[in-house]
Order: sequence, then C-alpha cells, then structure tokens
Amino acid sequence: MTEIPDTGTINAFNTGIIDEFRSNEGKVGGQFEGANLLLLTTTGAKSGQPRVNPLAYFRIDGKLIIIGSFAGAPVSPAWVHNLRANPAAHVELGAPQGVQAFDVTARELPGAERDALFEKVAAAAPGFAEYQSKTSRVIPLFELQPN
Repeated sequence: MTEIPDTGTINAFNTGIIDEFRSNEGKVGGQFEGANLLLLTTTGAKSGQPRVNPLAYFRIDGKLIIIGSFAGAPVSPAWVHNLRANPAAHVELGAPQGVQAFDVTARELPGAERDALFEKVAAAAPGFAEYQSKTSRVIPLFELQPN
C-alpha cells in the first residue's frame, strides 16, 4: 500500500509548481509538461487560511473535474477535506491568452456518477486507475462549477 507523502516534501514540490505556473501563464515543465493543470485555492478546514494546490484536471461531458487521488495514499489529500468543509474555492487555469481565474463551487460526485466519470478519467489517464488499485478508499472526484 502507498504511504502518506511527507507534508514538507509535498509543500516544497507544490510551491515550485505554483511559482512556475504563475510565472509562465499556466505552463509548467518537467513531469507535468503539457498536462492540464490548474491551481485550486481552498479555505483550510481547520485553519481558515487559503491553501493553494496544483492539480490535474479533466473536462469531461462539459464538466471541470479534479481527482483526490493523492497517488493512491490511504487518505485523501488535505484539499479534499477543505472542499468538504467549504465548497467555495478559486481556480486559476492556464489558457492561450493567459491565466484565467474564477471562483467555483465544488460538488463531490456521488456513487454512480463518480464511477461513470472515473472510468472516463482512467481511460484518458491510466495512472488514476493504478492509484485506485493501491488504496481501499474510493478516490473522490469533484466537479468545479463556475460561480
């Protein structure tokens, strides 16, 4: 089973991606070069402070979808807990004309809807199916609905 990543390591890694994303109009290199990435700002469930996370996203059936995989760790990433406590969030998307920023309301996809969309995510990016196979928890999917 996959272990929970070290918080300090995750934060340092994410900070580098966030800085690169914001410096290059939403584009990043390295292992995420060419990937659809967004920056999600949530409100900390405990702290009440803004928390920014770079995430892969998918546009499926007209929906903007993010996945709480945490690389198949046995727990969900912190941003999942934040969205469950407060579904109001802010998104920064890279676009050809520059970064687009807008507020969203997150909706966690329930049962059958989640399962159907997860199949489409896994078909587009098989790594997510591998993450699901590493954990006993159901990896959550969220739709980000623009306000």
